[in-house]
Amino acid sequence: MKQDNLRIHILFLLSFVTSLAWAGKGNGGLIAYPGGKCYMFRITLADKAGTPYTLDKPEQFLSKASIFRRQRQGLKLDSTDLPVTPAYVQRIRKAGGKVVAVSKWNNSVLVRGSDRKALEDLRRLPFVKESRLVFVSPDSLRPLSQRVRYRADLQVLDSTVHDYYGMGKEQLESLGGRRLHNLGFMGQGMTIAVLDAGFMNVDRLPAFKNVNVCGTRNFVAGYDEDVFREMDHGTKTLSTIAMNQPTVFVGTAPKAGFWLLRTEDYLTESSAEEDFWIAAVEFSDSVGVDVVSSSLGYHGYDDKSTSYHYPDLDGRTAPVSRAASRMAGKGMILVNSAGNDGMGTWKKVNVPADASDILTVGAISPDGVNAAFSSVGPTADGRVKPDVMAYGCPTNVVSGRGYITPDTGTSFACPLVAGMVACLWQALPHKSAKEIIELVRSVGSNLLHPDNIMGYGVPDFWSAYQSATRCTQG
Repeated sequence: MKQDNLRIHILFLLSFVTSLAWAGKGNGGLIAYPGGKCYMFRITLADKAGTPYTLDKPEQFLSKASIFRRQRQGLKLDSTDLPVTPAYVQRIRKAGGKVVAVSKWNNSVLVRGSDRKALEDLRRLPFVKESRLVFVSPDSLRPLSQRVRYRADLQVLDSTVHDYYGMGKEQLESLGGRRLHNLGFMGQGMTIAVLDAGFMNVDRLPAFKNVNVCGTRNFVAGYDEDVFREMDHGTKTLSTIAMNQPTVFVGTAPKAGFWLLRTEDYLTESSAEEDFWIAAVEFSDSVGVDVVSSSLGYHGYDDKSTSYHYPDLDGRTAPVSRAASRMAGKGMILVNSAGNDGMGTWKKVNVPADASDILTVGAISPDGVNAAFSSVGPTADGRVKPDVMAYGCPTNVVSGRGYITPDTGTSFACPLVAGMVACLWQALPHKSAKEIIELVRSVGSNLLHPDNIMGYGVPDFWSAYQSATRCTQG
C-alpha cells in the first residue's frame, strides 16, 4: 500500500471530482490504462556471465562523482555493481519482452507486454532463474487530474512568522539546523535524489526558481518523461528541503542539487513499483547522488497474493528492501518515511522502511508527541524502527498551487531529515554513509531508551556536528 493514508484520501477525492465531471457521459469517465492492457513480470537472472564490463573499469558504468563518492569512503566495487549482462537483455527483447526496468544489484529485469503467454514463456530461457507476475493492468480506471492553476507569487496562509527561514523556521530549528546553517553548511556540493509520485508545477512555480534541479526522470512504465504534470506530493516533499525564499520559506538543505525521480504509479498498486523504485535508486548511484529522500512505502497490493506480511519485514525479503539495505554499502544514505498506518490495521512500517543501514523517519507534532498515524516497529528481526522522528503533524510545505500550507504525514517528516543529513555530511565529508547514519541515531532525544514508537527520537544535528568535531580534535 502506498505509505500515505492522506494520499489515499486525495486519490478518492480526485476520483470523486472526476466522476462528477463525467457524470452522464457514456463511458462514465473511465479511461484505459496508459499504454493499454498489459502484464509485467520480474525476471531474475541466474548470473552475469558474458558481461563486457569489469570492476577495474568502473567509468564504463558509473559517473566520476559516483566513483569518487566510493573512493572517499574507502568502498570497493563488487559483482552487484556490474550491469546486467547485455546479451541476456537482448535475448529477452528478441523473445517478445519489453524491458522497462533493470536492477543490477538484484540481477533482474522487469518486462512488459500484452501477450501474457509470451511473457510467461520467458522463464524457459536458459539464463532465467525465476519469473514472477507482478502486475496486471486494470481494464479501466479513473483519470487523474492534470496540472492545476498556480499562483505566480508564493502565497503564505500564515504570515505571523518574521524570520529568515519564514515558514520553515520551527521545523528546521527542531532538528538543530539553524546553527549548522549559520556555519555555512546548507547543502552546497551535495546531491539529493527525491523519489516520489510527481512534482506538479515545480518547473513553472516561481517559488522554486532558486532550486538547483540537476535533472528529472520518470521510471514508471507507460508514461512519458514529464514528471511535472501529475500529482504535487513530490512538490511538497521537495519544498521542505529545497525551498530557498528568504523570509518566506527556507528548507533544510536549500543549496543542494536535486534529482527529481518519479517511481510511483499512482493509478494502481503493484509490486512492479518496487522495480521502478530500485531502478531510480541505482540510477541515483550511477550519477553520484549522496542522499536519497523517499516518501514511499508498500505492503498491500491490488493482487493480494503479492502483498507482504509481518514476517517479511526483515530488510531482506522485499526486493525493494534488499536494494535499500545495499545503499550505504554503495556510499549513499537512504532516508525513508516510516508510513502512516499507525491507526490502521497494518500499523507497522512498510517496505523499504524495514531495511538495514537506512534512516526511517516517523512523525511528531510540534509538542514532541508522536503522531498517532505514524507507523511503528519493530522489524521482523527485532531492529528498532523508526530510527528517528521529525515534524509531520503538521509540516509546512509548498503545494502545486503555489501556497505554503501545513500538511500531515511521515512523507513530510522524511525530507526534513534528508536535508539535514546532507548538511551534516557536507560538514563531515570524511565520514562514511554508515557513520553518518549511526551519528544521527546517536543524537536522538530518545537515545537512552529507543523504542518502536519514537525510535531514537528527534535528532539534534548541531549536537551531531559538535560531537564529531570534538572527536576529531581530540
